[in-house]
Amino acid sequence: MKIAIGTDHAGVELKNELINQLEIQGAQVLDQGPFNTDSVDYPDYGHKVASLVSNGTCLFGIVICGSGNGINMTVNKHQNIRGALCWKPEIAALARQHNDANIIAIPARFVTTNEAKDILKTFLENKFEGGRHERRVNKITCD
Repeated sequence: MKIAIGTDHAGVELKNELINQLEIQGAQVLDQGPFNTDSVDYPDYGHKVASLVSNGTCLFGIVICGSGNGINMTVNKHQNIRGALCWKPEIAALARQHNDANIIAIPARFVTTNEAKDILKTFLENKFEGGRHERRVNKITCD
């Protein structure tokens, strides 16, 4: 499975921890940066991840910033992207099951590393349920 990941300066350490976890599990991770904690603008990295998911290069994306909000807003500007801000495993499960989310946004300043690992694991283990949810998901995109 190919997964794109990107963050801003607030999430670099968490990003590296999540990459390690994913690679141990056999995922191919495309790290979009940044690679140090110097101040950067989260949209630059959110757009890179969203592009890789939108064009089909990666099945899923992971984006991280301090609150998770700004980078999640960024990815959701892209066609075919359904980014979900997740701070608990239950929300991550529902994002996949009910919303067919393909990018998870994690708030680095509001979850521990272990919580983030659990959230991501839950996100990746769950599948879209379709059915009544598919009708709703099909209404998300604006023409």
